[in-house]
Amino acid sequence: MMLRDSQRIDWSARFQALAQAARHPLLQGFYAAGAVAAQTPLEDVPLLALDVETTGLDAEKDGIVSIGLMPFSLQRIRCGEARYWVVKPRTELSETSITFHHITHSDIRHAPALPHVLKALLSAMAGQVMVVHYRHIERGFLEHAVRRHLGEGLQFPVIDTMQLEALVHRSGRSWMDRLLRRAPLSIRLADSRARYHLPPYHAHHALTDALATAELLQAQVAHRLAAGVEVGRLWD
Repeated sequence: MMLRDSQRIDWSARFQALAQAARHPLLQGFYAAGAVAAQTPLEDVPLLALDVETTGLDAEKDGIVSIGLMPFSLQRIRCGEARYWVVKPRTELSETSITFHHITHSDIRHAPALPHVLKALLSAMAGQVMVVHYRHIERGFLEHAVRRHLGEGLQFPVIDTMQLEALVHRSGRSWMDRLLRRAPLSIRLADSRARYHLPPYHAHHALTDALATAELLQAQVAHRLAAGVEVGRLWD
């Protein structure tokens, strides 16, 4: 698997600058917790799998309806420390979104709005490296949500298990595959897990998907990388 130069992003230095520039106390505290150095071996990095379920795919128009967090390392997954919130989204639930995540109008009737869980969410994320499957959803929706509620955006390092699968199964496609228009292998979460013989889980539940993503990274490292790989070669 071809990985990037570990010096591409220095999140430790960036967090120091962001801690000085942030205006909201919640963000000041989040950035002040710092980020690990890019040269840190992945086996020594505090990892936090993150998944959000939403009312749609457009972060500017749709809203977050649930958030799941699963802390883990390459050696173990700490299910007892997992966090899960159902939140009242900024937009109405649609039949399509309910079909995907099975969160209904009755589920959100008494749920807190996102601003009421931001303190706990940012506290749980502080000092961790986020692990997601398709970073544009989690990072995009949290960026828009935090900017909307706190007046400033949110930046954080992310390891994207979908991107790691793409490096293996998409970047190395042969000219014959392209000539014959063979469909590339799916890098969706369930299909990626199946290639490592991980068990199937019910999809589109934020906490279950966070667990599934944590297990997937463990499998990717065990089969294609090494525990001592520098985290800066994986994050974005």
